[in-house]
Amino acid sequence: MRWSQTYIPTLRQQQSDAELISHQLLLRAGYIRKLGAGIYLYLPLMQRVIEKFSNIVREEMNRAGGLEITMSVLCPAELWQQSGRYDTIGKEQMRLKDRHQHDMVLCGTHEESVTYLVSGELKSYKQLPLNLYQIQVKFRDEIRPRFGLMRGREFIMKDAYTFDADETSFAKTYQGMVDAYFAIFRRAGIEVVKVESDTGAMGGKAAHEFMLLVDTNAGEEIIINCEKCKYAANVEKAEFTDPANLKIDNELKDMEKVDTPGAATIEEVTAFLKVDASRLVKTLMYMADGKPVAALIRGDRDLNEIKLKNAVKANELEMANPEQVQQYTGAPVGFAGPIGLKENVKILVDPLVAKLKNFIVGANENEKHILNVNLGRDFKAAHTVDLSLAREGDICPRCGGRLIKRDGIEVGNTFMLGTKYSETLGAKYLDAEGKEHPCIMGSYGIGITRTPQAVLEKYFDDKGIIWPKSIAPYLVELIPISMESPEQVETAEKIYNLLRDNNIEVLYDDRPERAGVKFNDADLVGLPIRITIGDKSLKQGKVELKARSEKDMELVAVEDIVRAVKKLAERLN
Repeated sequence: MRWSQTYIPTLRQQQSDAELISHQLLLRAGYIRKLGAGIYLYLPLMQRVIEKFSNIVREEMNRAGGLEITMSVLCPAELWQQSGRYDTIGKEQMRLKDRHQHDMVLCGTHEESVTYLVSGELKSYKQLPLNLYQIQVKFRDEIRPRFGLMRGREFIMKDAYTFDADETSFAKTYQGMVDAYFAIFRRAGIEVVKVESDTGAMGGKAAHEFMLLVDTNAGEEIIINCEKCKYAANVEKAEFTDPANLKIDNELKDMEKVDTPGAATIEEVTAFLKVDASRLVKTLMYMADGKPVAALIRGDRDLNEIKLKNAVKANELEMANPEQVQQYTGAPVGFAGPIGLKENVKILVDPLVAKLKNFIVGANENEKHILNVNLGRDFKAAHTVDLSLAREGDICPRCGGRLIKRDGIEVGNTFMLGTKYSETLGAKYLDAEGKEHPCIMGSYGIGITRTPQAVLEKYFDDKGIIWPKSIAPYLVELIPISMESPEQVETAEKIYNLLRDNNIEVLYDDRPERAGVKFNDADLVGLPIRITIGDKSLKQGKVELKARSEKDMELVAVEDIVRAVKKLAERLN
């Protein structure tokens, strides 16, 4: 492709609305343009990247036994109502009415559609296992779309759905998809880790995420993993053993209400009372589907909102606002406690709190706390359930090793759905004895537009993008330094045709621009290999060949350029 015949609107200045390096580079290098909040246009270079990555995904999915289909983005709401997700998936799901006032859903995921598809067709165990996938546009009404293609409202995804007759068959299918995922991401030039994750609105018995670990500020999620064993989980799912060796009182002491003027935060209260934060218990007020919930965790730990949401089986969970805190506790924020709460407030206690004796809580009065409070004697809890967020330094629940944390970007996920959808939507089969059973299902997603941007959080320098060769829009950028030099242009045309004749994708910068502009744009666009044609090298009958990821260049005879490009490409990532 000739630069003059395509559309690559590069930008010199940093873009103020792009927080991440990858987002900044895609905008500046002319890959994407913003249309609205969380909505982007894919320009010619990005379209080629998407096609390259899609083909890798397609090849590996086909190798894993997947059959490609395409399902409508628009879906009748009845199916979602039948599955139970219409009211549980949350406000991220776009809902609308057609001209006949029929309720519709703009799909962010297609479990209902694919289950409906097979429910009328599957009849026998002999038709199983079945693996269907698509590469399709999705829509999710993000409350705060940000980070470009990483958290947009409209995006492209590969989603696959499997149907099996029994757990043994499903386990084999699931592992096959996991293996396919690792192959896909390796081919895209990145290494990922598989971590346990929360099933969320998808449901099912278990789920995993495939995370790209990064050292930039693009890490949207925290990964907790063990230094000794293979345990790894999203922080929202991570289990842990508390390493604190706390001294627990032998006897229960009498409660004592004390004044704590100006002390509302954990730091202020511990400083005022001269105690360790582990002696305090935080009472955190939340609204779960509009109903008040009090979550009690130890003062030195943080609350895991996902664990709390799952514990109360809420569709929507929000921290109570100051007015709601005052309504249910009778005190301003910072002085809530479990004693004297309104009767309709459900109290959940973390196990680390349940082990304590004579702890300190808010008194539900302004600038007052209560000493020597004890669960059971002084208040009762609806449930004792793990509510604490795992953190670095905790103990691994599997082997006793030390847990560490890393920042990661989710690029894929897999869900063990079980029979959640097959039972409600009728995807059933007859076994060899003629008995009817619901299919065991799995769901598997990969971000087709998200992953290439995530890749750039690993592949860049201070000049621009450095694409892995497998998903680069073109392998080679060809740059004659001066389009006014007949010899340079003649050589460029010759090399351009040689590369194309040998099926080597090349972007020929035939613009009448200064050399500095061309080189800056080449670094920004980030193609893996650059060929530069200048008068100095041409005097020797040679051109300059250089990898974008390397500093050194080599001089190559024009007649050897195809062989040299192929040889260089072989050793590039």
